[in-house]
Amino acid sequence: MTKIKPLHNNVLIEPLSEAERGSMTKSGIIIPETVDKEKPDQGRIIEVGPGKRNEAGKIIPLSVKKGQRVVFSKYSPDEIKVGDPYGQAKKYYIISEDNILAIIE
Repeated sequence: MTKIKPLHNNVLIEPLSEAERGSMTKSGIIIPETVDKEKPDQGRIIEVGPGKRNEAGKIIPLSVKKGQRVVFSKYSPDEIKVGDPYGQAKKYYIISEDNILAIIE
C-alpha cells in the first residue's frame, strides 16, 4: 500500500462501514445514508500530521491519535482513493483537525 503522511494539522481517516457506523438495525437492515444527509460522518484515524505551528514557530501537536474513532463534519473532508489501478481503490478522507467534532470512545 502507498504510505500517506498528512501535513500540518491534517488527519487521514478511513470511513467506517455501515455496520461499524451503527446504521444497521438489529434485524440486519441497513439504513442508507441518503435518509439523513445532514448527519455528521464517522471514521477511524489512520495517520496524523505533525501539528500546527504557532506564531513563535513551535509545533503544537494534534489532540487526536491513530486508531481513534471520530465524528467529523460531512462536507469538510477531501476524498482520496488509493489502490492499484487494476483492483479496488480504497476510499480515505483527509481532514483538518479543526473539522473533527468528537472522539467516539
